[in-house]
Amino acid sequence: QVRLVQSGGGLVQPGGSLRLSCAASGSDLSINRMGWYRRPPGKERELVAAITTGGYRDYADSVKGRFTISRDSAKNTVSLQMNSLKPEDTAVYYCNVRLGTWNNDYWGQGTQVTVSS
Repeated sequence: QVRLVQSGGGLVQPGGSLRLSCAASGSDLSINRMGWYRRPPGKERELVAAITTGGYRDYADSVKGRFTISRDSAKNTVSLQMNSLKPEDTAVYYCNVRLGTWNNDYWGQGTQVTVSS
């Protein structure tokens, strides 16, 4: 059983910053990748950022230079620092962990991020 617990998020003005965190727990976690997805209002879920076990980082073009993903492998946590936030960043953000030989995906509960003045 894998459990992901997210924290952070909320309401922020344009240009502001927020930090999201996610902690994974469970037995025999063989994590290949940790990341963040988001679902903007009325749109499909999209990848925001991800980081592999080897430290390779991947970002959506729309967040490059503004968002930074980091990971603590010892604690099985992943964080997303979001700076220079824009109204179009408004979405429900989901933590994602990809595990094991078959790259099984597990999801956090989701957290709302709203960027508005």
